[in-house]
Amino acid sequence: MSIAKRLVGEGLGTAFLLAVVVGSGIMAERLAGGNIAIALLANAIATGAGLIALILMFGTISGAHFNPVVTLSEAFQKNMPAKEVLPYILVQVLGAFAGVAAAHGMFENPLFFASEHVRTGVSQWWSEFVATFGLIAVIIGCSRSRPAVTPFAVAAYITAAYWFTSSTSFANPAVTLARAATNTFAGIRPADAPGFIIAQLLGAAAATLVFCWLYPAPPKDATVVGTVAPGDFAGK
Repeated sequence: MSIAKRLVGEGLGTAFLLAVVVGSGIMAERLAGGNIAIALLANAIATGAGLIALILMFGTISGAHFNPVVTLSEAFQKNMPAKEVLPYILVQVLGAFAGVAAAHGMFENPLFFASEHVRTGVSQWWSEFVATFGLIAVIIGCSRSRPAVTPFAVAAYITAAYWFTSSTSFANPAVTLARAATNTFAGIRPADAPGFIIAQLLGAAAATLVFCWLYPAPPKDATVVGTVAPGDFAGK
């Protein structure tokens, strides 16, 4: 697959992911009648369902990272060339903002407007560390043991992490930046984004080291029938 096709796949996939996250958050908030639990449940289910479809759609094109920390982890594992890391991250960020704009357009909101949703403090940062650690753990563990189920495992984990973390599991620097540009249910105040991103980077680094040790990569010349490349089917 050419680099151009892979970058377009990453950008489109990330855009659709943000459209799902933000759009379902807006719809959920409007229909929940002030019940935050119902709104969060609807947002989580929609995000999980969307992730399965998007990872299956783009996994064989770009690896379906949709997430800079996934790309950095894949590059560390030598599953992709280092020279592609920055282009991947750039299209992920651009795609994320495009997805926010698309969601806003569907609900007659301004294309971008800064969030006022406060998400800060040690518990929130720790939640993002844990959420991102778990995401990378699922990706490495499943892609090296039973790759065919990885899209479903990633989506299931993110759906659960919406509920077991106080931050509702952003676990993605591109998503975090883009969600700072939406003053809706999914938003995060721009001033709070750096703390989330630092925690996400640390969580991803820790998980990559631990799970590459727990699941050693097979020899480069080994061929396993019925598997896919470890970089395929990444996630949020």
